[in-house]
Amino acid sequence: LAVGWGSGAVAAWAISPGSCELVQSTADCTGRWLSSVPGNLQGDTEELLLDDNTIQVLGNASLLSYHQLRRLSLTKNRLELIEPGTFLSSQGLHVLSLADNLLFTNYSLTAAALSALPALRTLDLAGNHLTEDMVSVLVWNLSSLESLSVARNIIMRLDSSVFTNLTQLLELNLEKNYIFEIDQAFEGLQKLQRLNVAYNYLPCVVEFGLTQLRVLNVSNNIIEWFLALESDDLFQLEVLDLSHNRLLFFPVLPRQSKLHSLLLKDNEMSFYQRLPNGTSLADVTVQFLLIDGNSTNITTVSLWDEICHSNLSSLRLLDMSQNQVWYLPEGFLAQMPSLTHLKLNQNCLETFHLSEGNPLAMLTELDLSQNRLAELGVEVGTRDILPNLQLFNLSTNRLRALPPGVFTYTRKIATVDLSRNRVDLCPQPAVAGEVESPPCVDIRGVETLTHLSLAGCGLRGLGGQPFQGTSLMNLDLSDNHQALSGDLEWLQDLALTLQVLSLRNTSLSSTAVDFSAFNSLMHLDLSGNSLTTFPTSLCVLKLRSLDLRDNCFPALPPDVTWTPLGNSLREVYLSRNPYNCCTLSWWDALQRVEGLRVPDGQEVTCSYASHTLSPRALPEPVLWSCRWQTADLALLYLVLALPTCLTLLVAFAVIFLMLKQKLLKMVKSQCGVSSPY
Repeated sequence: LAVGWGSGAVAAWAISPGSCELVQSTADCTGRWLSSVPGNLQGDTEELLLDDNTIQVLGNASLLSYHQLRRLSLTKNRLELIEPGTFLSSQGLHVLSLADNLLFTNYSLTAAALSALPALRTLDLAGNHLTEDMVSVLVWNLSSLESLSVARNIIMRLDSSVFTNLTQLLELNLEKNYIFEIDQAFEGLQKLQRLNVAYNYLPCVVEFGLTQLRVLNVSNNIIEWFLALESDDLFQLEVLDLSHNRLLFFPVLPRQSKLHSLLLKDNEMSFYQRLPNGTSLADVTVQFLLIDGNSTNITTVSLWDEICHSNLSSLRLLDMSQNQVWYLPEGFLAQMPSLTHLKLNQNCLETFHLSEGNPLAMLTELDLSQNRLAELGVEVGTRDILPNLQLFNLSTNRLRALPPGVFTYTRKIATVDLSRNRVDLCPQPAVAGEVESPPCVDIRGVETLTHLSLAGCGLRGLGGQPFQGTSLMNLDLSDNHQALSGDLEWLQDLALTLQVLSLRNTSLSSTAVDFSAFNSLMHLDLSGNSLTTFPTSLCVLKLRSLDLRDNCFPALPPDVTWTPLGNSLREVYLSRNPYNCCTLSWWDALQRVEGLRVPDGQEVTCSYASHTLSPRALPEPVLWSCRWQTADLALLYLVLALPTCLTLLVAFAVIFLMLKQKLLKMVKSQCGVSSPY
């Protein structure tokens, strides 16, 4: 409903006499503490914005000067009343926003005012403490409405009387109310295309029969059942959002529809024909007793029937994440040949099988993360498997290996996430006494692969050429404590392509690791290691981002800002290192680098005499003490020795002057005695 507020003009704003900003035919009086509508604006004003003011009443004369008004917004005022004659001079009004006011107080008089708007297309009544009866009165005569929002009110129950005359309505927003029952409230809205009933208290949706509806959002309710009307009519439904509910079963969808997006995230859904203990419920039936007035019908159904009678050939997005699905019925995905995005993460899946006859030929993204997968089954033949797959997320499962050559048949695979699985990369070093090599994942020769995550896989002693024939640009090896051995020789196949590398928490302690060959590297994460000295090989790289958090650095090289690294670096993380407060010349140098951000700069600390201080504001006594500690030792010794030498010289001079006479007499007496001839 926010669309349309704004003229799109590019002319410069000017300040009007009424303290509003004017541009062409728009007057913006937002947040001016106005208690009434300004009367001195241009008479040809088409859009008037009065949001965030203190207007309580729109009187009959409030809009008399604005005959050309098309859009009026009064959100977040204190509006309690719109007098019946307010809009008589503005009957061309198309868009009216009255959200976040107090219209419940005089809603009947306000309804009379609204009834004088024959051209009104969009009305926003959200946040006005309105009940369903009040809403019914307010919109009773607004047959021209195409978009209505009554969100954030106190509506509890809807029936056929509420929206009776809204025959032109295309969009209806009812979210964030207290609706627990809907009884044929939308049956007369023959043109309704978008319906939002999210964040309410609906327990179920049964006999859904709105064939004209294109988008239905009933997320964030308490729905346990969704049952569409059993009909062969073509439903126009394209998007159905049932996420964040309590669905126990896969919804019973219309037999014929144009559904392309089905959102079932965060429910309690599963399939029940086979239970984990081997029990089958395939032949179990349930009888429903339906009482309608004096008639009683008994319907017998197979409750656990997994055959989907709906035509899902147009479905492109299926999100079943965060449910309790532990298997998929046979042929379930075969009904969705157009599927491009499939999300099954955060379920209980133990196996998932792919075959060359798999209908998922159009699939580009498959998310199986956070399940219990111990096996990925692949039936390899002559044809490709998932030929259009670009993103494959298998993280946080129980996989030990993948079927050999699985990525050979996914010709467009670009991103693979295997993190938090106990896998190793091929080739594996031969172990004495073992006939067969341990299971591993082989990605060699997968030319399309650009992003690979192996975080937390327990990789051990990588060697050989595990990335030979790939063009990886983004590689995550974090949380692998035994993966790195002395050098990065096994990464040399990626020296020309690798742009993002994460070695976080890999027990890296040697500064002898040479990064100089990775000329394309732009983002490097070395956090969570035991580095004590800055790796000098980094200075020749042209990194844009560098993460050095949680290491053991007492200081960084003070001349790092003069290197190619210092010239290219735009973001560096430095916190949680034991920096020495007396060796912070590098910190001062970094502060002077133009365009360099230190996002965690407030968390950077240094140590001085068992105290933790901020390098941004060191106390003056600490600065003086550090100057003494870092002064030149030779100069220090000279300064200390000079007073001693001067003292000795003065003492010698004083003694000499005091004993001068005695010494002269002694010399004279010794030298003045005549010698015998």
